Amino acid sequence: MNPIVEALACFLGFLGWIMAGVALPNRYWRESTVDGSVITTSTVYENLWMSCATDATGVHNCRDFPSLLALNGYIQASRALMIASILFGAFGLVATLVGMQCTKVCGENYVLKGRIAAIGGVFFLLQGLCTMIAVSWYAANITQQFFDQLYAGTKYEIGQALYIGWSSAVLAICGGSCLLCACKLNSPSEKTSYPYQPGSRRHMLSTVATSQAAPSNYGRNAYV
Repeated sequence: MNPIVEALACFLGFLGWIMAGVALPNRYWRESTVDGSVITTSTVYENLWMSCATDATGVHNCRDFPSLLALNGYIQASRALMIASILFGAFGLVATLVGMQCTKVCGENYVLKGRIAAIGGVFFLLQGLCTMIAVSWYAANITQQFFDQLYAGTKYEIGQALYIGWSSAVLAICGGSCLLCACKLNSPSEKTSYPYQPGSRRHMLSTVATSQAAPSNYGRNAYV
């Protein structure tokens, strides 16, 4: 494994996980548009959990969505995907920290550590995919209602939380891809060489047998 690529992948995955946690409770998933309005007295903005309104004086009021089952399907799906994304990111971060070469977990079994780090890369990829699907699905509904001339409800624009979610997804996918590329078996030149390696038993036996079979140049009386 390449330790530099491994550390970079861990950093990208961690940053993507943090940004996903920031995007989930952010209130500005969508914001009411001012397109076509000359005077704006209030601004409405929503996320996956609540709807808020701000008037011209700066006073804002928020209310939670009263019923889960009454919500649109894409909001429920976005909730589930974002929560799954954060869970996948947490599992990926733990697996990556365990599988990194700089940690002492699993000893010096680099094959096992590489497999654990690869599992962490898969979790980061799942995190990025879940975040990307949730944010893109939510944004697609915003744009669909915005450009629908027959839609009579409040039209919204893309909020800042969606951009944070897209950035989080890209970072998590890049981190998972780098981690999978870095987790490969060591080549023979990368293996740790020990300063002393005892010879094999067969070689020792052959050496002993050769020394015993060698003829002596001295007789028994030479030492008398």
